[in-house]
Amino acid sequence: MSAETVNRDSSGVAETLLLTLYSWAMESHRPDALIKDEKAVGLVAQMSDEFARFEQIPQSEANYTVRILFSREMDRYARDFLARHPEAIVVHIGCGLDSRFERVDNGRVEWYDLDLPEVIELRRRFIGDEGGRYHLLGCSVLDNAWLEAVSVHCQRPFLFLAEAVFVYLEGTQVKSLVLTLRDRFPGSELVCDASSPLHVWVGNRQISRSKLGARAHWGIWHGQEIERWADGIHLLDEWGFFDRPEPRLAYIRWMCPLEAAIRTARIYHFQLGKAAEV
Repeated sequence: MSAETVNRDSSGVAETLLLTLYSWAMESHRPDALIKDEKAVGLVAQMSDEFARFEQIPQSEANYTVRILFSREMDRYARDFLARHPEAIVVHIGCGLDSRFERVDNGRVEWYDLDLPEVIELRRRFIGDEGGRYHLLGCSVLDNAWLEAVSVHCQRPFLFLAEAVFVYLEGTQVKSLVLTLRDRFPGSELVCDASSPLHVWVGNRQISRSKLGARAHWGIWHGQEIERWADGIHLLDEWGFFDRPEPRLAYIRWMCPLEAAIRTARIYHFQLGKAAEV
């Protein structure tokens, strides 16, 4: 890929996605790496001159580590689901340039990466095209087209992964989507992250001052709020970055009581309805 192509595409959303890809590659080189992403390592090495500019972008070590931890935990949820349902269907909502499929592939899963058309085009250029058990869906998560595409597998177990996606939707949109998944894929599981309304408000104030980033819209205090949306939605478990000791966050563990009150962000794991008995 030429420098001209990279520079033309690396603006706005694309720039953010490439920065994330670069961060994953740098993390993979650490001796204490929390996540290994060989695709990211290979791509950054292949185009080292193009990614060099990201070395100058300051990143908070704590925020960086928390982002890595969230992705690692999402991987863990996917692996756990595939251990229980080896031939499942996984839909990665808002996949960006993440190569989660390669990290968790068990050789039997049918995997769909879903994101906006311009992001999927970037995936095709930077990561590679679809093939075999791996598929790309270029549309909004609010578009019924992707639901129709994956419904051909409706007899198989479904896992929906949504990382850093729902917060940018309106609350009514998140609710409508979750209820649609419950109705169309009964017995499926959903793993998503969500911030508290307070954290959403604070984040939007920072964005207003800096004029950088996308505004968030939706937040919840507890997963039970989603359970109350309709019958059949069950919170199976949840995870926060202070729930288990992590050496790389040891220097800020004094913030545990504050995090427990603010609940900046957590991952929630739901079962959506009950699968029909065969």
